[in-house]
Amino acid sequence: MLLRHSIDGVTYSFDSLKDLLAKATPVRSGDELAGVAARNSVERVAAQMALADLPLAVFLKEPIIPFEVDEVTRLIFDSHDPSAFAPIASLTVGEFRDALLSYETTTESLASLAPGLIPEMVAAVCKLMRVQDLIAVARKVSVVTRFRTTIGLPGRLSTRLQPNHPTDDPIGIAAAIVDGLILGSGDAVIGINPAADNVASTAKLLRLIDSVRQRYSIPTQSCVLSHITTQLSALEQGAPVDLIFQSIAGTEQANTSFGINLALLKEAHQAASELSRGDVGRNVMYFETGQGSALSANAHHGVDQQTCEARAYAVARHFKPMLVNTVVGFIGPEYLYDGKQILRAGIEDHFCGKLLGLPMGCDICYTNHAEADQDDMDTLLTLLGAAGVNYIMGVPGADDVMLQYQSTSFHDALYLRSTLGLRPAPEFEAWLASDMLHQLSLPLQPQMLTGQ
Repeated sequence: MLLRHSIDGVTYSFDSLKDLLAKATPVRSGDELAGVAARNSVERVAAQMALADLPLAVFLKEPIIPFEVDEVTRLIFDSHDPSAFAPIASLTVGEFRDALLSYETTTESLASLAPGLIPEMVAAVCKLMRVQDLIAVARKVSVVTRFRTTIGLPGRLSTRLQPNHPTDDPIGIAAAIVDGLILGSGDAVIGINPAADNVASTAKLLRLIDSVRQRYSIPTQSCVLSHITTQLSALEQGAPVDLIFQSIAGTEQANTSFGINLALLKEAHQAASELSRGDVGRNVMYFETGQGSALSANAHHGVDQQTCEARAYAVARHFKPMLVNTVVGFIGPEYLYDGKQILRAGIEDHFCGKLLGLPMGCDICYTNHAEADQDDMDTLLTLLGAAGVNYIMGVPGADDVMLQYQSTSFHDALYLRSTLGLRPAPEFEAWLASDMLHQLSLPLQPQMLTGQ
């Protein structure tokens, strides 16, 4: 296949579809680190022009990572729906961009199109779009999921209440939970990153959240973000597991570095589903992703990090998750150097995930050695709100003292809801208006703090 484009008499050629996608990607430090980025802005524009003229159908003929070495590739092609793809089968990538931006393209048509899209198609069209294009299209997409609350309805913004503590101290965690609930956070999930990844600690923290939830009749779901095998062991020992969490990536090799594969995810999905703990729905999985994760594991196969990220969404989509979020700036400046790159990546991830049919949230975050600050996060927060993000993080003071990175606070969610006229999940909103919320000011019982 000939992949080339000429600018001012100079012809730029690209070795493969994988090479074309990489060189068409907006600037980011991770692709430069991997040696796959365009050499300069002119080559990048040439790649984007060549990509715009490429038929979408080519992506179904040339896998960028071979079937033989990658189960994610096999999943992508095995789950593709040709009938859903048929309405756009004759389009080029550039024509697909125009169609997405058309006023005639609706929420309903995008929902019916999602099963016909593979991640590489979505990553490709993303590379041709400005930030405003990505926001305009993502805003049209509505992906609704349910467990004890309903997440993703139009006009709603939910939050994950993230009460992490550097020693898993139950009093510190409980105080953060109460603080977040009083400020209207926690309708997406109350999710703790444990300092100790073992079965005993995981089970204890799950019982702590569940005791608080039941004591105050809170319509939400809990999750302790230990490794999936730890959560399964806790579940088998009778711990009150609501959502099963796992970080995932877009290649089999990267997932192997996480200690997972598709079979293990299927086992966990089945185990959590069989508990039937949800009140209004049965979406039981929670996935986190992030640009650069495959590269950091040396498992990217020469694929640019934005395309690898989109491939992770194929893994997530297969298990009909309750929540998916990109932890956009967490991996560090080696992959997203500054606030500008983090902002673009966060909007890209939200667009790609939504277009593929996922309930996308975002951990709007950065590490302290990145060239970014909270003003950059405020900008990304506001843009994602305009784009219809399902949920964001609620971290006390926006400063996670356990994971040692900067995210968004309970007050940031209040700002976004107030400014854009957004509301919490309906079940949680009704609870916030009830007398049960007022009881949170009363002292917590000792047995609750020990997870008994």
